[in-house]
Amino acid sequence: MNSIRNIFKQRSPKSRELVASVKKIVGFTPSKTLYYEKALTHSSTNQKDLLGNPISYERLEFVGDAILSAVIAHYLFDKAPKGDEGYLTKMRSKVVSRDHLNEIGKELGLSHLMHSRISVGKFGDNIHGNLFEALIGAVYLDKGYVVCEKFIYKTVINPHVDIDTLEGKIISYKGLIIEWCQKEKKHFDFEIQKDTGKDVLQHFSVKLIINGKTIAKARATSKKKAEEKVSKRAYFVLQDKINKRS
Repeated sequence: MNSIRNIFKQRSPKSRELVASVKKIVGFTPSKTLYYEKALTHSSTNQKDLLGNPISYERLEFVGDAILSAVIAHYLFDKAPKGDEGYLTKMRSKVVSRDHLNEIGKELGLSHLMHSRISVGKFGDNIHGNLFEALIGAVYLDKGYVVCEKFIYKTVINPHVDIDTLEGKIISYKGLIIEWCQKEKKHFDFEIQKDTGKDVLQHFSVKLIINGKTIAKARATSKKKAEEKVSKRAYFVLQDKINKRS
């Protein structure tokens, strides 16, 4: 373990700066700084430890995702005693949705602490949520479950989680539209094509057609984003009908 730590001692000024920044975020002084170094290192650096293992946030992201899910599950189990398994699963999905975690990671400024050979501006929004989950993993491996749980309460549950608000929150407009169409036995189709505009980034245009009628149009930089965007627009067109039957 000492030999692995020596890799980072070569960057001691940066390490001290990182520890100071992490301390402000987590509220305590990190003990095992190696975990935080890894949590904020992108694979583009191509760094390896002395055993030849890659150094990046990805493995810690896996750990953080599991711990976050467990803490949120416990919280919802206590706070929603009448909720069945399906209700609890849906509520947890809303708390740990990618968009929500991206917002939290962005608020914490984690991407500005990341060690990468790629400029931050070239990453998509998911980098913020990925780093946040990796940081949770680092806190857990450094301080254990109880301290990590307190960190999750501080950054996720206390400022962002309210049962009543969550119940009305829509995490996927596309899923909602599809569910409604299936329930009402309506035929739907997402017609997607590459946009021929002059944007630097490739865009996709999409139409949502229900029973032969175009309900909404949208465009975005990926098919998934375009489908979600057009579904959101369609929801606001159809919300009176959807909410009447929900």
